[in-house]
Amino acid sequence: MRRRTVLAGAGLLGVAACAPAPTPSVAPVPHQPGVVTAPPAAAVFAALDVVSGTPEAVFRALAPGTRATDAEVTIAVGASLFDGRFGLAKRAPRRLGAMPAFPNDVLDPALCHGDLLLQVASHDARTADAALRRALAPVGGALRPRWRIDGFREENTTTTDGRAATRDLFGFREGEGNPDVRDPAVAARFVWADDDEPAWAAGGTYQVVRRIRFSPALWDAEPTARQEAVIGRRKTDGAPLGHDREDAAFDYSADPSGQVVALDSHIRRANPRTPETEPNRILRRGYSFRTNPTPTTDRDEGIVFVCFQRDVETGFATVQRRLAGQALDKYVLPVGGGYFFVLPGITDAPDDYIGRTLVQAP
Repeated sequence: MRRRTVLAGAGLLGVAACAPAPTPSVAPVPHQPGVVTAPPAAAVFAALDVVSGTPEAVFRALAPGTRATDAEVTIAVGASLFDGRFGLAKRAPRRLGAMPAFPNDVLDPALCHGDLLLQVASHDARTADAALRRALAPVGGALRPRWRIDGFREENTTTTDGRAATRDLFGFREGEGNPDVRDPAVAARFVWADDDEPAWAAGGTYQVVRRIRFSPALWDAEPTARQEAVIGRRKTDGAPLGHDREDAAFDYSADPSGQVVALDSHIRRANPRTPETEPNRILRRGYSFRTNPTPTTDRDEGIVFVCFQRDVETGFATVQRRLAGQALDKYVLPVGGGYFFVLPGITDAPDDYIGRTLVQAP
């Protein structure tokens, strides 16, 4: 009996040894909300600097606020966090740097950059503000505010094919032409970080924020036809000029001299729609802003331009250089913002927190 048992056991071991090894399951890489999720109606963007303690202590203190149920909290880091203060220089994302000034920019240093960026979005401004204050309360004096913008989506709707869109303060729909990141393969191609980033960065993405002032007096003085020529789309429904739907598939091969869509129009400069410019596509997720006048300042209004991409240089920077000299430059003035890297999301582990993969990386 013992011999038969031993032989049977040996046979089972032999079968197991000859069977192909099972394919290990790979857990999905976690992402933070606030990137490919549908944007809520209100958002606060707050840039801060670490002035005491360590980034690890700050991230741990922020952890409870990132799990809020009434708001979407997204944490990103700026290039300055990787200077000599905290020993993180060798862990910096490969493509993260300080946002430079582009043609037509008049950047105010007080409105630019930051060690951290918190993007807090919710269904209304009051809830977003409360969620930001709640997230920052445990941090105490370890963070110093650098700049803040409160944004809203005046007409928070979708395009005809279901993608998020809004209407900016110039009255045009914003969001057409975004890659359809509801498809994970599209998001992987255009949004999430490359494999050549540090291992801790898997699941992150590069974020650009730009504070762009509008000149409503100049814009409102223009007839609608001129406004449409500047943008390249109809004001009523967002359709490209010469087409009947906002999501119309088109290129400019039949309009080489810009008779229909002007060569210096915003949409033509931003996306020439050629195979060579396809890799430059970015995911835009912008908000409008408006501040009240004070005894010494006029009302300030415009757009909080926000975009995400896997590579800032290939994405936003390339597009921005193409926009130099566009007709829209007369009516807008970029004054602030920065480049940031959105940290990977968290797992279901109760002790996980945003920033852990960075501060605990070897």
